Amino acid sequence: MKYHITAFLMGFILDLLLGEPYRLLHPVRFIGWLIAKTEKLLTVRERNEKKEFYRGIWLVIIVSGITLAATALLLLSAYLIHPFAGTLAETVMTYQILAAKCLKQESMKVYRRLKAHNLEEARRAVSMIVGRDTDCLDEEGVARAAVETVAENTSDGVIAPLLYTALAGPVLGLWYKAVNTMDSTVGYKNEKYLYFGRAAAKLDDLVNFIPSRVSAWLMITACFLGGKQFSGKGAVSIYKRDNRNHASPNSAQTESVCAGALGIQLGGDGRYFGRLVNKPCIGDRLRKVEAEDIRRVNRLMYLTAWLGEFICIVVMLIVLKIY
Repeated sequence: MKYHITAFLMGFILDLLLGEPYRLLHPVRFIGWLIAKTEKLLTVRERNEKKEFYRGIWLVIIVSGITLAATALLLLSAYLIHPFAGTLAETVMTYQILAAKCLKQESMKVYRRLKAHNLEEARRAVSMIVGRDTDCLDEEGVARAAVETVAENTSDGVIAPLLYTALAGPVLGLWYKAVNTMDSTVGYKNEKYLYFGRAAAKLDDLVNFIPSRVSAWLMITACFLGGKQFSGKGAVSIYKRDNRNHASPNSAQTESVCAGALGIQLGGDGRYFGRLVNKPCIGDRLRKVEAEDIRRVNRLMYLTAWLGEFICIVVMLIVLKIY
């Protein structure tokens, strides 16, 4: 447990300092490659809804199983060599599981292009972090998309992997990343993935159900600690009212907190794969969404991350003392 706590803290700090190592081998890239190869292997040549659904289940089983086995083998081998080698391996894995700095870096690219009044480049930058069509967005739409992404991924990219890694180390943390990556790869409600990606999407909903709600209340706490730029009362009010205003049972949890904290409206209709999708709004439009809201939501995300890290370490230290 003491090695796990050390690696857990060091991995978190490395993520905040370094962000994603673009030039280094990253386990999520391996998971993405594995998903692509497995999908190709399981592709149904002729449309068959039942067969596509069951092959989607096999995709989840294969990718999850290989991820669990590979991570456990690497980590166990490192600890068998020496506790220092194991702690180092666990630190690096934990660092690669988390995405706080990467989320900030990518969203701030959008911020800088908006501040430079370069709408085309801002659209291109935000298209790298959202799933919607961006070529029709105005400046407010681009800023809103970036804010929504940071708010939602405070749970998916930071707190949820933090909780799973705290619970059972990188083995469970990377398994969560595999589930999340499968959902973002094949979990779309379009003609191609409606049945094949259903198992991945449902599993992602399940594994994020508790973490998304924990993330929301951590973010609410961060609002009260973050100063006058955040409204804690607004965050609580909008969260209680709008936390179900999304097709996903989890996505509106942190988005509603963010909308209430900043006094803005998120959600609403959007275009996906050329098709207009009607979605409910989240929050009240007390003012227009602006580029500065990207900076604000990143600060809120970092405060939430630190709260999550602190609480996880306190709980692990209590467990260590008990046992």
